[in-house]
Amino acid sequence: MKALRTLLLIPFALLMLHAESAAVLESKADNAVTVFTHKVRGAKKFLDRVAGYLVFPEVVKGGLIIGGEYGEGVLRVKGKTKGYYRLISGSIGFQAGLQKRAVLIAFSDARALNDFLRKQRWEAGVDGSIVVVDWGRGKDIGTLTFKKPVYAFVFDSKGLMYNLTLEGTTFQRIRPR
Repeated sequence: MKALRTLLLIPFALLMLHAESAAVLESKADNAVTVFTHKVRGAKKFLDRVAGYLVFPEVVKGGLIIGGEYGEGVLRVKGKTKGYYRLISGSIGFQAGLQKRAVLIAFSDARALNDFLRKQRWEAGVDGSIVVVDWGRGKDIGTLTFKKPVYAFVFDSKGLMYNLTLEGTTFQRIRPR
């Protein structure tokens, strides 16, 4: 399975050669957080309550049967940047389309955040599970009761993609240029 995933990720590996600078990543992350807090009811209160969050302002996902996604983002703890990460995944199955979207991964408590930070590579579904939050129905996420350690929000989508999952997505620390 790992060999297949590696093969699927070759097109996205080329994107890694054009990594963003830290200043560009910071600016894009700030903009994405602003969009998130304006579009999602209770987002500011929610972000103030979590131990930390990863924000990926531009995740490109595409595929036709074989697909993948890639994005670079910022880890914030108490509003301060603590590192830079890439999100990468490959998949095979019923999928079609191309989409650019923002993704925010929130760690509900210090234990969940520390579990993430201890690993060089962290894979959703293996090292921990991520709950993709359905917030589009007028819900106030500021009142969300933390029952799971990690939550994900997908927002600001452009394009069309059939297939929404973070299972098997790998997060890895990077050094931006």
